[in-house]
Amino acid sequence: MFNLSPMRDSLADLPRLETARLSIGCLRPEDADALRRLTDDPAITSAVDFLPQPFTLADAQDLIHGGNRDSDRFLGAWSREEGGTPVDGQGLVGVIGAHLRGPGAVEIGYWMAGAARGRGLAYEAVSALVGLLVGRFPTRTLVAECRPANTASWGLLRKLGFQDTGEEGHRPGRRLLHLARP
Repeated sequence: MFNLSPMRDSLADLPRLETARLSIGCLRPEDADALRRLTDDPAITSAVDFLPQPFTLADAQDLIHGGNRDSDRFLGAWSREEGGTPVDGQGLVGVIGAHLRGPGAVEIGYWMAGAARGRGLAYEAVSALVGLLVGRFPTRTLVAECRPANTASWGLLRKLGFQDTGEEGHRPGRRLLHLARP
């Protein structure tokens, strides 16, 4: 049995991640306006049940503040591409969440800006976080909830190695998937 210290069994100290095209790190209060601009999109707010529509600056500030607990983290994914198409002046292209669920699971979730979809950026961002979480929490199961009709997200999770558990998720209309580990 692993003996994880309280700080180790926490999301409070997730390191910044760098991929070929993205820089991924915890959202900070100064990111609130960029988060609002990215997230205030009906395609996002209608798909993520806890996001209000419209998504205001106050909502962005609340999400950042609430997503900075030991058990919850919201990370921004910023474009590092030269000549890329940033969604805003800061290049925020997506958000990835990680949430400790009881003693045995870590849930992930994500949303991407419209201009970032279809370019493989979600796969790049989510796979980087999954790799980190697998190493950080070897005894926890990684889970995600997804609507089967959301073929892009469902396909992304399957490509990353997530499998449908056959169970309904906690959120309406979603299925629970878990990461199959060797």
